[in-house]
Parts: sequence; C-alpha cells; structure tokens
Amino acid sequence: MMSNPLHGLPFLPGMSFKDSTKTAFHRSQTLGYRNGYAVVRHPTVGIGGDRLQVSQLSQAELDKLASKAPVLTYGQPKQAPRAEFIPAYVAFDKKVFLESQGIELNPPEKMALDPYTELRKQPLRKYVTPTDFDQLKQFLTFDKQVLRFYAIWDDTDSMFGECRTYIIHYYLMDDTVEIREVHERNDGRDPFPLLMSRQRMPKVLVENAKNFPRCVLEISDKEVLEWYTAKDFIVGKPLTILGRTFFIYDCDPFTRQYYKEKFGISDLPRIDVSKKEPPPVKQELPPYNGFGLVEDSAQNCFALIPKAPKKDVIKMLMNENKVLRYLAALESPIPEDKDRRFVFSYFLATDMISIFEPPVRNSGIIGGKYLGRTKVVKPGSSVENPIYYGPSDFFIGAVIEVFGHRFVILDTDNCVLKYMESNAAQYSPEALLSVQSRVRKQEAPAPELDNQQMEEDPGVQELEALIDTIQRQGKDRPCRDNIRKMFQIYDKEASGHVDRETFFKICDSLHLPVDDSLVKELIRMCSHGEDKIDYYNFVRAFSN
Repeated sequence: MMSNPLHGLPFLPGMSFKDSTKTAFHRSQTLGYRNGYAVVRHPTVGIGGDRLQVSQLSQAELDKLASKAPVLTYGQPKQAPRAEFIPAYVAFDKKVFLESQGIELNPPEKMALDPYTELRKQPLRKYVTPTDFDQLKQFLTFDKQVLRFYAIWDDTDSMFGECRTYIIHYYLMDDTVEIREVHERNDGRDPFPLLMSRQRMPKVLVENAKNFPRCVLEISDKEVLEWYTAKDFIVGKPLTILGRTFFIYDCDPFTRQYYKEKFGISDLPRIDVSKKEPPPVKQELPPYNGFGLVEDSAQNCFALIPKAPKKDVIKMLMNENKVLRYLAALESPIPEDKDRRFVFSYFLATDMISIFEPPVRNSGIIGGKYLGRTKVVKPGSSVENPIYYGPSDFFIGAVIEVFGHRFVILDTDNCVLKYMESNAAQYSPEALLSVQSRVRKQEAPAPELDNQQMEEDPGVQELEALIDTIQRQGKDRPCRDNIRKMFQIYDKEASGHVDRETFFKICDSLHLPVDDSLVKELIRMCSHGEDKIDYYNFVRAFSN
C-alpha cells in the first residue's frame, strides 16, 4: 500500500488532502526548438511547479514500453499440462454394479486388434551404411577433385575414319565420367564441347539387361553388376565406353599423385601416340606414248588444266640464236641409204635438235625436214628420268640414235669448234681433237704448182688456163668453200679424190653446170682413171 509522501498517510480514499493555497496548476513546457528543429524535452517539474519524486518517461518511451509484449522478455508462457485422457473402459475397470442387479454377462472376449495401432508398435527401420560408401562423406572428402586423362579414339580402320583426341574427366565425389572433345583451329568440326555428358558408366550389366532401352530409360543398380571406378582408368590401357574404345596415353600431375597414394602405382609414363606421317605416295606417270616431249605430256598428270613446263630463261637469253651444226650419215643395211647425208642442228637455248636432209637429184628420196625441233632422249634412259642428248655428245665419229635410227657424225662447222674450245670442260680430249683435226684439213689450201712445174708440163698450163677462163665466165655459181666442204664430207680419207658417181651427185645437189662445155673439159682433165676425180683443181675454178 502506497503512502502519501507529504503527510505520511496511506494513499487511500479519505486519506488524501489538497493544498488549498495552491493556485498554479499549469504543466511545464516539453516542446522546444533547437537550430530550427522541434525537439522534445523531459519535464523538470510537475504540475503547478511541484517537485517530481521520480524521473518521468517520455510519451514515445511509454508507447514503446507499452507495445512490448511480455513474450519477448520472458518467452512463451508455460501452459499447464492437459489432463490425461482416461477412456471409460479404464475408468470403470473393475467397477461392476451388474450381478447385484441380477444381470448375467457373457464371458470376456478378446479385443479386436487395430492394424494402424499394431503398425505403430513396430520399431522404425534403421539404415546403416558402412563408412567407406557413405555418399555424404565421399562428397565432402573428394569435392572438386577430378582425375583428368588424355585419350585417343582411333577409327582409321573404317571408311573415312580418323584418329581423334579426347579428355576424360572422372569425378571422385560421385564416380561420374565425362568425355570432352579437343578441338583445334580450322579442324572443320562444329564446336561441340562434350562427346558424353557427366554420368555414371556401367561396366558389367546383368544378363537380362543387355537389351535394356538405355536410350530412353536410365540404368539403375538393378541392371548393373559393376560400375566403372577410378581403378579402371590406367594409362597405357584401352577402355571401352559406349561402344568406343579409347586408349589412355597420359594424365595430369594430380592424377599421378592420386594413383600413387591410393593404389601404389607410381609409374604412369606418357605414351607417344603421335603417328609418323606415311611416306608420300610416289606419283607414277603413265607410260610415255611418244607424242610430244615427256615434260609436256607429264603436265597432264599434275593438274586438270596443264601448264607449260618451266624454262630456263637465263639460258635462253644467253644462247639465243646459237646453233651448232653437224653433218651425219645414216647407218642402215639398205644400200639406198648409204649415200644419204643429214644436217643436225643443235639449239643451245632449248637443247633441241632438228634434222635436215639436203635434196639430191635423181636419188629417189625427197629431201627436206627430217625431224622438227625436239629433245632427243638417249637410249637406255627411263621415262621417269629421261636423259637428253647434249652438246658434249656430238663430235666426229659419235653415234647418235634418234627414235631407233642411228646416225654417225661426219663433219662440223667452225662454230662448233669455237664452242668446244670455249667449253672444253664439257668434252673429252679425244672429241675435241677429232673436230680440230677435221677443221684443219678443211682449211688446208689446195696444192699450188710453181712456175717450173708449169713450164715442164704442158697439161698443167692448159689446166690453169681453163680454170682461169671458167672463173672469168662464172656467174651465179656456189661459193668455192661450200663446194669444197661438200666434197670433203664424202672424202673420208682426205685424199682429194671422190668416185665419179659421188662427184656428179654432189654437183647435182649444188646445181653446178656440169653440162657446160668448159666444165665438162675441166672434169675430163681432173679425172684420174675411170672412177676417180680430183676435186681440188675442180673447186679452184669457182670464185669465193
């Protein structure tokens, strides 16, 4: 019970008194302004200026205190426990008021069992898993630990197959496998990152699950006898996954350390699976058909649109218009071919050869071009690597075989000798000597008679006079040097004489006026016997 603080009387009705002298009943000011903002102040005095016995709370604090529920401070109130339910058959057990009333009851019967109650009485099933196969423990222990293997799938045995590289990831946290493709720049394949998404891979299926529709249904533990584990992935051994055989040739350092600590396998060397490029297939050319040059025909085998073979431009520019000419005879068992002569022209710019046969009157053979410009292959050379005739193969006495025909070089011109002397390293000493001796014989002057011989022999004077007459009358006749060279070609022994038949053949080829009376007389005077004619004096009758 509270007491009146002023009078010491209890604060009860009839015990309180008012101060009759008190005239001020105003409340103290609690609202003020500071820096232009309204602020609330606690009252320092009570009503009418009375002294406050206790410190009063602001209205906001009172509202906050009133809004707080006791539950926050003291917690939920504890409720009294409910009265235990006692069924009637328990409450009135052994309390019988019936026999005394003359009512007889049947003997007690067994109570019917409630299935739900009986099920509740069974103990709860407990799942006990060994710690080695605890999935939670496995997840917490091997989280973010992945074994990485490098493998190849070699499908080169099939049509259009190839050897492709893959990366196999084995996740230790849940024993799942993932196969990723390795793409290279400009490999021509779509950039699909995965060949097989992350999943558990069955190793051995049950007998009845071989025809299990795995493409539409997931495989469970009922269809699998054994799953792939980390011990199945070994470097250097093949591994069959989804019908494809992968060969593991390497792994990363973490995988090597894991196998060393887990399985005691410390030797996992990297296997070199790079295949050596097979030797290039030798491009075999078809047999040469004989038309055109071998190089031109081979261009049809190298491209659909053949191009002309490359030429040595520098060689062509340096040897432009340079031609080496040779006189040759045909080796033939036919008597008509014995006296045939051919002029070989060797073009230094292109290494080509042309053959011309001078026409001879009444020979029965039409002269002219015998072979156009072409390269001539040496006998015995192969089609793949043909060897052509070069300048070093032409010299006096050399045998040149042209498409099955054999020619013997008989003579050359001065240009050949100059070329051979400037390129002596290409020729043998015997070849160079043969040409030098032949040219010197051709350039040797005809034997001249001194005045004493002319005075002693009247026939000689007559011959000289006839030669002088023919020289003065001669017009539009061949040059003396050309006539001498032609006779020297047929005079192999350099005797200065040729047989009569050969003499007239040469005169016909050079269009010499053998029907002229003076020329006939000159031929008679140059004759020695019935078959030989001295062509040295005969040639003197013609001017240079």
